[in-house]
Amino acid sequence: MNLQLRDDVHILTLTNTGNGGDNRLTTEVVSEYVAALDTVEQYEGNTALLVTCEHEKTFSTGINLDWIMQLDDAGRREFSTVFEILLCRLALLNAPTVACINGNAYAGGAILASAADYRLMRSDRGRFCFPEVNIKIPFTPVTSDIGQLLPNQQAVKNMMLTGVAYTGQECAELQIVDAIYPAETLQAEAFELAKTLAGKDRYSYFTIRNLLRPAITAHLKNLTQ
Repeated sequence: MNLQLRDDVHILTLTNTGNGGDNRLTTEVVSEYVAALDTVEQYEGNTALLVTCEHEKTFSTGINLDWIMQLDDAGRREFSTVFEILLCRLALLNAPTVACINGNAYAGGAILASAADYRLMRSDRGRFCFPEVNIKIPFTPVTSDIGQLLPNQQAVKNMMLTGVAYTGQECAELQIVDAIYPAETLQAEAFELAKTLAGKDRYSYFTIRNLLRPAITAHLKNLTQ
């Protein structure tokens, strides 16, 4: 991934798409996310974070299952902890956040997008899915609470308990995403939203937003004690 600053917007572009990468999550990848959040948090002045991707089909398919199956129990616990810290930090970042979902967002990738304040999705391609029940990886209290930041609790319940995959159009109808756009305008629309949010007083913004997320605040405190 790479992080760039344009018009006071930090643009984090996911680039691990070659050779079946699909922006899958490992401890190393999570560390790159955390480093990007560190940079945004330390930036002086108003800003926003836009998480996007260079791939036309996939935003992120979540944990690299082949990789995690090779870890011992300690390695898996380490990954779970750092991933949960990442989710909480993204949800509570001291700046507005926008996820530009250009394609499939599955499992950990969909949970990551759920932690953002706003989600814009491609209208004609891609699915948003919590398949944990089907891949036998139960939600943890942290990942469950992140998923439940989505406003439509009926849709969240269906996704968590059935593993249903929703299209962009369905996501818009179910309020899983805030808006959908064709591929040719999605990136520009996401940037314009992030730029508008970057104009807000960041202290006022994140203070108001974080008051709406007390469970996530408690999780982050427990994880970092």
